[in-house]
Amino acid sequence: MKKTVFIARLLMAITLISPTTYAKPPPNSATQSNITYYTLAPDITTNYVIDGNRLGYIRLQVDLMITDNSQLINIEHHAPLIRDTIISIISQQSEQQIKSLTRREKIRQLSKQKINQLLVAETGHAAINELLFTKYLYQ
Repeated sequence: MKKTVFIARLLMAITLISPTTYAKPPPNSATQSNITYYTLAPDITTNYVIDGNRLGYIRLQVDLMITDNSQLINIEHHAPLIRDTIISIISQQSEQQIKSLTRREKIRQLSKQKINQLLVAETGHAAINELLFTKYLYQ
């Protein structure tokens, strides 16, 4: 009985003085609290070319990740230009490009790059850290 109590106390003492008890939070956690997401509303609906004269349509919900909250006002103000940039990029894509998962990632990266170029020209800051397609429906 005494041996069991001794072992239990020893385990408790080891747990209390372990390095993880006094560990500092990771430095990344402070940065993560500054992240803001801005959803372009309403969803973007546009056409893309299907072999020849036919058109397909695509509906996107786009979220923009911003780490500098002071830039949120600029994002909101320039939302129509951001939407137009995405529509221009999507409407130039073929059916195979729209339906391909690897090409979808390239479209996402291209959209992020073009939008940041637009924002630099308009505001002097590339405010978007990430662009996410949170809804991606095509027909």
